[in-house]
Amino acid sequence: MRAWRAACLTSMWIAGGLPHAWAGAQIEEPLADSVRSALSAAVGRGEPPKLVFADDVQRRQCERWSMAQEDRLIKRKPEQLVRMEFLNTVCYEAKRAGLEPSLVLGLIQVESGFRKYAISPVGARGYMQIMPFWARTIGNGDPASLFHMQTNIRFGCVILRHYLDREKGNLFYALGRYNGSRGRAEYPNMVTAAARGWRQLDGLVGTRVADAHSEAGVNTIAWSGR
Repeated sequence: MRAWRAACLTSMWIAGGLPHAWAGAQIEEPLADSVRSALSAAVGRGEPPKLVFADDVQRRQCERWSMAQEDRLIKRKPEQLVRMEFLNTVCYEAKRAGLEPSLVLGLIQVESGFRKYAISPVGARGYMQIMPFWARTIGNGDPASLFHMQTNIRFGCVILRHYLDREKGNLFYALGRYNGSRGRAEYPNMVTAAARGWRQLDGLVGTRVADAHSEAGVNTIAWSGR
């Protein structure tokens, strides 16, 4: 029953039937200085981040993955250049953080319905519904920067990676922390159901989260990307 409800809710997101952002209830928790420094370094405090692929192989992987996914986003993002830039950014930032790209797409689908300027009732912002306190804690202090596409996606991937590390790779609890509902099933079920839909087209470069975590060998201290 819960799986059926999650599938129905994610279908409503695709159809545009849920007008408000879902989440943004992340709890501001004290961070050790070493963790805060690592997270700050991971998101960068300067200009909005740029895509700097490790090599041409990684670039081509993300381009092929984006081409495989783009048809499903035409209604949300009708301009091809905008659509491909968004998908390439999702792929790059997900892989940089050791995450599965389709998981990040599923989270964005549930969080904001792919709306760049979505704002939740508690003030979370953008595609991945980042709470403003993160900009103050590990960013440049400007909550408006969270509406920048790659900045928002980078924050979201860094934060989810942080929660996965805290939960020792347990995706259920990590997603609960991301949503501010740790221990409750509805939100993790929605995100994983959405991710499964994207994963059907993810065979070119996608792997399951656990495999991505173990193969990338990354954590909040040492990042594989730039």
